[in-house]
Amino acid sequence: MTGSIPGTLPASQNELQAMAYTDPLTGLGNRYRLKDKLRQLIAERSADPAPFTVGIANLDGFKPINDLFGPSAGDQILCQVAHRLKACIPDGATVIRYEGDEFAFLLPLIFERRSAEKIGMMLKEVLSAPYDLGDRNVRLSASFGFAIHPFAGETYEDLIKSAETALYRSKRRGRGQITVYSTEIAEQMKRATQLEQALRNAIIANEVDVHFQPIVNLANDQVVGFEALARWIDKDLGFVSPSTFVPLAEERGFIDALSETLLRKAAEAALSWPKELFLSFNLSSAQLIDPSTTPNIVSIINRTGLDISRLELEITETAMMTDPDTAHRIISELRASGIRISLDDFGTGQSSLSRLRDFTFDKVKIDRAFVSRITTDSASEHIVKAIITMCEGLNLEVVAEGIEDFAEALKLKALGCGMGQGYFYGRPVDTEKTLAYLSEKYLDYEAVEASQSEDA
Repeated sequence: MTGSIPGTLPASQNELQAMAYTDPLTGLGNRYRLKDKLRQLIAERSADPAPFTVGIANLDGFKPINDLFGPSAGDQILCQVAHRLKACIPDGATVIRYEGDEFAFLLPLIFERRSAEKIGMMLKEVLSAPYDLGDRNVRLSASFGFAIHPFAGETYEDLIKSAETALYRSKRRGRGQITVYSTEIAEQMKRATQLEQALRNAIIANEVDVHFQPIVNLANDQVVGFEALARWIDKDLGFVSPSTFVPLAEERGFIDALSETLLRKAAEAALSWPKELFLSFNLSSAQLIDPSTTPNIVSIINRTGLDISRLELEITETAMMTDPDTAHRIISELRASGIRISLDDFGTGQSSLSRLRDFTFDKVKIDRAFVSRITTDSASEHIVKAIITMCEGLNLEVVAEGIEDFAEALKLKALGCGMGQGYFYGRPVDTEKTLAYLSEKYLDYEAVEASQSEDA
């Protein structure tokens, strides 16, 4: 009598099961294998209280690399990542390809936060080495989120959710970050979600406002334009800083709705100013990778009736670095439509000089970190002087940000800086107070207003 050995599967079924548990690209296990192993370990540890750790790693900046060099290069990188991780994880641990450019770990012998952070640092270093694509090398960083059983959850679903929450927190903090889940982080994420809902409702209800800070010609202290700045006062939360809610709108994917609302309000307000004053408005990093940015902005400006040549968009170097090729294309489109482009926070990025070479700008704004020390630190003074001289050679206008007092203004004038802004010249105020500022400070305002009325 013939037949299969009891308790075994036919070879074909074994092969099918192996295929179902394996990622075809990297040869690692997939999320089904992770779920199976994690549930087994949870069951084993139900009698043994020893903790263990689950982790998820995400490659920072993988999508731009994949888009730039093509899917084949992206696949090569993912296979090299898999090889490195498999070679360096501790004995008894499991690494799988979770999805896309994310990999997950099951670490049975990692019991507490410090050990999780230590292994995260080791894996981060391993993944930061150059990746060989044949004719070129590329570098990537990785972000990590860890969750420790049973503190971060006692089921597969809860542990994975906690690890994902920790990873999301890492991504919010920047590239190459490591986060271990805690109740404090969970509370922070909960508050962020509550803030998100309040902000979404405020945008729909038109409750997010725009204020304006004057930009002046330092030669005569005459206002030449205004920078538009977001302001939000919630009926329950009170004043919420734009440094809190603007990044939140970017992270949660509704920066376009916020930006479009603010730009429309700012452009409508600018219609009441003398026609020679410009409006400066900040673009987010998300808008610099969105192909619809230029048509959306042009459409908003045309609908309001503002002369598009009066609009100036401020862009930070950090925002451009997310996807330089797409950013370059969008900046070129914006300039072709008649919009001026300003490089904001100059001097704080990692490669500002190369940005001036590779991109075309109309203006550079010197970061307040240099301006605030210009009267007390000779190095800051020399840096500001060098930037001004360089911009003169490149035919770029210059604005010094964060001028707080007369001494700073005087020093900048002596160095030949063209424009400035800061509390010394005026704090950001609402539309009505901006008009009051103009009637008081702008010498030709009444005459210009009268001529505009005659033209209407």
